[in-house]
Amino acid sequence: MSENNNKGVSILQGDPKKAILKLAIPTIFAMLINSVYSLVDGFWVGGLGASSIAAVGFINPLFLIVVGFSNGLGAGATSVISRYIGVKDKKQVDNAALHVLLLTIILSSIFTFILVLFLNEILGFMGLDSRLIDMSASYGQILFSGSVFIVFTSAAYGILRAEGNVKKATYAMLLAAVINIILDPIFIYKLNMGVFGAGLATILSLLMNSILLIYWFIKGTYVNFSLKNFKYRWDMVKRILSVGLPAGAEFLIISFLNFFLNSILLMCSDIDGVAIYTAGWRVVMLALVIPLAIGTSVVSVTGANYGAGKIENLKPILNYSIKLGLLIITFVAIFIFIFAPQIGYIFAYLPGLANIRDLITEFLRVTCLFYFFVPIGISATSVFQGIGKGLRSLLLTTVRLFILEICSVYFLAILLGWGQYGVWYGIVLGNALGATFSYLYTLHFINKANKKGLKIDV
Repeated sequence: MSENNNKGVSILQGDPKKAILKLAIPTIFAMLINSVYSLVDGFWVGGLGASSIAAVGFINPLFLIVVGFSNGLGAGATSVISRYIGVKDKKQVDNAALHVLLLTIILSSIFTFILVLFLNEILGFMGLDSRLIDMSASYGQILFSGSVFIVFTSAAYGILRAEGNVKKATYAMLLAAVINIILDPIFIYKLNMGVFGAGLATILSLLMNSILLIYWFIKGTYVNFSLKNFKYRWDMVKRILSVGLPAGAEFLIISFLNFFLNSILLMCSDIDGVAIYTAGWRVVMLALVIPLAIGTSVVSVTGANYGAGKIENLKPILNYSIKLGLLIITFVAIFIFIFAPQIGYIFAYLPGLANIRDLITEFLRVTCLFYFFVPIGISATSVFQGIGKGLRSLLLTTVRLFILEICSVYFLAILLGWGQYGVWYGIVLGNALGATFSYLYTLHFINKANKKGLKIDV
C-alpha cells in the first residue's frame, strides 16, 4: 500500500472542513469533466434539429434511472467503506468493496435486460408517435446496451471517494471526456449515424474509462480487491443497499419528475417546449456539478466522522458545505445569466432554430434563481447518506422534488395558465420550499443527536 493511497484516508480522518475542501475541489473538476458528455452530445445533436433534441430528451429520464441507481450504488460504497475507514477496520473495507463489485454485476444485468428489450414499449407508453419512438430508440438501445460500464464507473468512483482518492477518478473521467469529444462528430456526421452515433460515442468512452479504472485497481489502491478478502455477508449487502437504493430512488424521483415536466410542456406548449427544456437543462446540470460534488465529499467526510464517533462534527460539516456551495454557485449563476444568449446559441445554432434559441436564453436566466437553493438540499441529504440513513435522505428528496416541485409546476403552469414559463418558475419555487424544509429537518436531527447521542452502526 503506497503513501499516496494512505494520504486520502488521512484527509478523511483529519479536520472535517479541510477534508471537505480538499475532496470537493478535485471532485468538482472531475464531475465538470464528466458533464462534458452532456454538453458535447447536446451541441452535436443540436445540429440535427429540434426533433433529434427532443428524441434524446425522452431518453434522458430513463438514462437518469440507470445513472441514478449507479450513483446510488456508488454512494452506498462511499458511505459504508468510509465508515469502516473511520473505525480503522481494513479487513471490512476490502470486503465491502468486493460486495460493491458483486452488486455492480447484478444491477447492470437488470438494467440491460429491461431497457434493451422493452425500450420501444416504454417509449410508446410515454405517448410518442412512431417517428419519435424510432429516433429515441436508436439513441437509447445502444446507450443501455452499455449499462455495465455506466454502473461500474459510478461504483468505482464511489470506492475511490471513500478512500479519499479523487485524483484517479478525475483522470479517468478526463480520458472518457476526451474520447467522447473526438468520437461524437465522427459518428454523428462523418459516419452519418445521427443520434445513434451520440449514444455509441458515450458508451465507447465509458468502456475506455472502465479499462483504466480496472488497471488502477489491479495496480494497487488503498482498497485491496483480492478475492481472498471476500466473505459474503448479507448484512454488508444491506448496509450498502440501505444507502444505495434510497439514493438511487432519488434519481428515480428525478426521472419521474422529468416525465411529468415533459408531459406538462407537451400540454401547454409543443415539442419545441421539450427541446428548450432539454437543451437548457443540460446547462443547469453542469452548474449543479458544484453542489453535487460537494455533496459527495460530505458523504465521505460524514461517514468517516460518524464511524469514528465524532457526532459533534455533523453540524459544522452541514453548514460549511452549504456556505462553500453557495459561494461558488453564486459566481456560476452570474456568469450564466450574463452569457445566456451565447450559451443558447450553442444548442440552437441553425438559422431555423432562432425562436428556440431566444427561449433557451430566457430559461437559463430564470433558472439562475434555482441554483441558490440546491446546495442546501443536497448537503442535507448527503449528511444522512454519510451516516447510513438513506431512507431519511430519500424522504427529503421526495418532499423537495416529487411533492413541492410538482405541485408548484402544476399550480403555475396549468392552474394559473403560465404555460412553459410556469414550468420554469415552478421548478424554482418548489426547490426553494424544499431546500428550506430539508435544512430545518436535518438541523433538528443533528441537534437532537448531539443532545441524546446517536448509536454508531458501521
